[in-house]
Amino acid sequence: MDYKKKDLLTYSSANDFLCSVAPKEVNEKVISRYLNAPNRIKKNAKLNEFFKRFISSAQNANMKRRVIGGAIGGIDHLSPVLLGFNPKAVNKKYGMDNRKLLKDIQTKLKPTGKIRKSSRSLWPQYCHTALSVAKFLSQFDDGKRFTNWLNVFYRDELTLPALPLILAEEIHGIGFALACDFLKELGYIKYGKPDVQVNRIFKSLGLVELPASDYSVLKAINRLAKNAGVTSYDVDKLFWLIGSGDFYLDRASIGKNGKIGSNGEKFIKHMKAKYKTLRAD
Repeated sequence: MDYKKKDLLTYSSANDFLCSVAPKEVNEKVISRYLNAPNRIKKNAKLNEFFKRFISSAQNANMKRRVIGGAIGGIDHLSPVLLGFNPKAVNKKYGMDNRKLLKDIQTKLKPTGKIRKSSRSLWPQYCHTALSVAKFLSQFDDGKRFTNWLNVFYRDELTLPALPLILAEEIHGIGFALACDFLKELGYIKYGKPDVQVNRIFKSLGLVELPASDYSVLKAINRLAKNAGVTSYDVDKLFWLIGSGDFYLDRASIGKNGKIGSNGEKFIKHMKAKYKTLRAD
């Protein structure tokens, strides 16, 4: 079986599968709201907007969203401490002194919960990431120059996967998957996030050769999207919804606070049975 047939079958089956296992409130119309990425790239976006987007993506790992954003009522509340999300001003004030930044956050925002201050704890690590982002963005004159730099990589399929690698190397705490998350949420829809949910599906179904890095999974996401005639953002969100069961846009009407439970393993079994039928044909 070649990848083209397998990719097309996998994608075409995913939507119907999700509708079949989810509560009755989940239908194609609901799912489509998650798959259509809004264009969030503004023509004259300022560095401040990119800074805020970076630190928002930085909390999308492990328990950080609950520990960081949840403790202060959302990332927007960091604005006074991060000087209106001005990366150059933040870099000038704090440099890489994450202890000073954390102290100011505690003083001005009074986060709920216990703040652990060991170097490997979430808050010190998150502050380190924020200052690393500020330092990185300070290299660019303005948002337009940064956007142009991103576009140089994005326009070429050969260099597109290299951009998250560079961002992951330049910014502390932003690994390859989170760099992809940052880019796709900006509106760069040729990126999907090779997170734990998407990785498990792609690897278990043989949609990527093993052993597979996040880089390889991203390339497989792009290939499947191209074969299915959709965007990588679309593929990412659809498989993520199956794996996570988190309908975060519909917390009041679907499941328990939007969550219906993971159906990743069920989908893997479902598709393996379908692949046998395809091989028989």
